[in-house]
Amino acid sequence: MKRVFLALGSNLGDRRANIETALKKLAEDGVKVQRASSFYRTEPIGYTAQPWFVNCAAEVMTDLMPLQLVRRCQAIQREMGRRPGPRNGPRLIDIDILLYESVVMHSPEVTIPHPRMAERRFVLVPLSEIAADAEHPVTRQTVREMLGAAPAAAVVKLDSC
Repeated sequence: MKRVFLALGSNLGDRRANIETALKKLAEDGVKVQRASSFYRTEPIGYTAQPWFVNCAAEVMTDLMPLQLVRRCQAIQREMGRRPGPRNGPRLIDIDILLYESVVMHSPEVTIPHPRMAERRFVLVPLSEIAADAEHPVTRQTVREMLGAAPAAAVVKLDSC
């Protein structure tokens, strides 16, 4: 099984329940959730005229290959009612692959590691809670080091996933 770190977020409806539902759906598909971070309330980036997000990071184990996993994440997003919208806009659920073992992959469907993770406190703060020493396979920086260099943004701890 492969060790993968995911970022989950929601800013529509019952944000916490949306994340919990997504984690349950992943588990139903043989993606074993090892642990999840606390929930964090985070300000929107880019498209700011929208509700704040709730974000969480999860460590999972899976036999799915990267493209299979991204397709499963996208299917869960659709099943839960996510529809196409503006970039960085409101969403019922968002599931992103941050790190997949030490894989480096660029395809039309997915880029691993996530190309903007080092710039996003809303990703790095929850991820550092569960995997501060995880290493970016390209830059060789740990999550802790990336967090120390990330741009300022409001990220407020709520409670556990």
